[in-house]
Amino acid sequence: MMIAGKSMREWLDSFPLLEQIRRYEPVHWLNPEVQGEQLNSKTVNKKDIAEAAERWQRFAPLLIKLFPELSENNGIIESPLRKLDNYKNAYLTDVLGEESNFYLKCDHLLPVAGSIKARGGMYEVLKHAETLALQAGLLTEGDNYQVLASKKSRQFFNNHSIGVGSTGNLALSIGIIGTALGFHVDVHMSSDAKQWKKDLLRQHGANVHEYRGDFSEAITAGREKTLQNPSAYFIDDEDSKDLFLGYSVAAAELQKQLEAEGIAVNEQHPLVVYLPCGVGGAPGGIAYGLKQLFGEHVHCFFVEPTHSPSVLIGLLTGLDEQVSVQDFGLDNRTAADGLAVGRPSSFASAISRYTVSGIYTENDQVFYQLGYQLVQSEELFVEPSAAAGLSGPKRLQKMKQSLLKKAKSATHIAWSTGGSLVPEAEREKIYQKGKRFSE
Repeated sequence: MMIAGKSMREWLDSFPLLEQIRRYEPVHWLNPEVQGEQLNSKTVNKKDIAEAAERWQRFAPLLIKLFPELSENNGIIESPLRKLDNYKNAYLTDVLGEESNFYLKCDHLLPVAGSIKARGGMYEVLKHAETLALQAGLLTEGDNYQVLASKKSRQFFNNHSIGVGSTGNLALSIGIIGTALGFHVDVHMSSDAKQWKKDLLRQHGANVHEYRGDFSEAITAGREKTLQNPSAYFIDDEDSKDLFLGYSVAAAELQKQLEAEGIAVNEQHPLVVYLPCGVGGAPGGIAYGLKQLFGEHVHCFFVEPTHSPSVLIGLLTGLDEQVSVQDFGLDNRTAADGLAVGRPSSFASAISRYTVSGIYTENDQVFYQLGYQLVQSEELFVEPSAAAGLSGPKRLQKMKQSLLKKAKSATHIAWSTGGSLVPEAEREKIYQKGKRFSE
C-alpha cells in the first residue's frame, strides 16, 4: 500500500515511532517545530481572537433571552477552574512537588451544551445567524441582539438550515443553539456516537442522520448533502476558522482565572496544559490562544486514544489531513467517542504544528481509570475522553525533556471536555468500568 507516494516500509523507516503506534502502544512525541514566541499565523491572528471575544459580548443579551440560566453570568459562556488538591495528593505526589499546582479547567460544566464544543459550535452558529440577519436587515449595528429571538427572526431562520458531522458533543452544541434560534439542524453522526446524544438532539428538534462508518464518513456525507441545499450552511469540523476562533477565546478566560488565583506564568513558573484531542480544532484553538498570551512560557500537550491518534500521525509525518489512522492500519475504535477521529482538521493542523509542544496517547482502560480516580478524589464526573489530560504530569515525566527542570514549580492544567449532560444510568456504567479497571 502506498501512502502519499511512499510505501509503508519507507514511512516506518523514516518515523520509527509509527511501529509502536501501529501496535496500539501508548507513545509520546515532542514537536521539533514548536515555537516559543507568539505565533502569527497567515490564517488567523490576535485581531481575529479579539473580534471573536467582542462577538460573544454582543450575543450575551440574546443568550440570556434564549437560556435564562445564563443570566447569573451575564450571558457569557464560561467554565470554572478547579484546583485538584485531593487528586494531586492521591495520585501525583511522585511527580508534582509542593510548589506545583494541578487544576482542572472544567469545560464539561460549560452551560447550555455541557462540553468544550459549546465554545466553537455555538460561536459559529451565532456568527452565521448574525451574518444572515445583517444581510436581511433584521439586525443593524448597535441593535440589542435579543431581536434575534423575536418571532420574525425565528420565521426567517426557519427558512435556513445548518448541517454538521459529529461524534456527539459538537452536534449537541450546534443542535441546541441552532434549534433555539429557529434553524433546521441536520446532524450526521458516526456509528460510535452515543445513543443518548442522538436522543437528546432529537428532543431539541434536530434531524439526526446515522452512519455505519466513523467520523470521516459522517462528515463527508453531511458536507455533500448540505452543500446541495442553497439555503443550508455546513459547519465543517475538519476545516473551520470560526470553530477555531470560538475555542481560542477560552485562553483569555483562563488568564483571568489564573490571575484571580494569584498564579503567575513566567520563566520560573511555566504553564503546562493537557488537552484531549479529536479532530484537533478545540485543542488547537485553545493552544493558539494561550500562545498569544503566554508565548514561550506555556506548553500545550494534546492527548489522543491509541486507536485514533490522527493529529499525531498527521503532524509526525507532515501529511496533516492528507492521511488517516486507517492508512497506517489502525481501526479508529475507542470508548472516548469525542476523540474517535481518523483524519485531523486541515485548518487546525497547519497552526498546531507550531503551537503544540507534544502529543501523547493513552488506551481506553486508562481513560476509564482516570475518570474513576477523579470521582473518588474530587467527586467530579467527566466522560472518558474528558479525563484524558489527568495523566499529563505522569506522562510528562516520561518525556525527559528540558521542561521537566521547571515542572516542579509549574502550574499544570488538565482540560476537561464533556460529561455534565451524561444521563445517570450512563454515568454509573462508566464509573463501574473505571472501578473494575482500577482494582
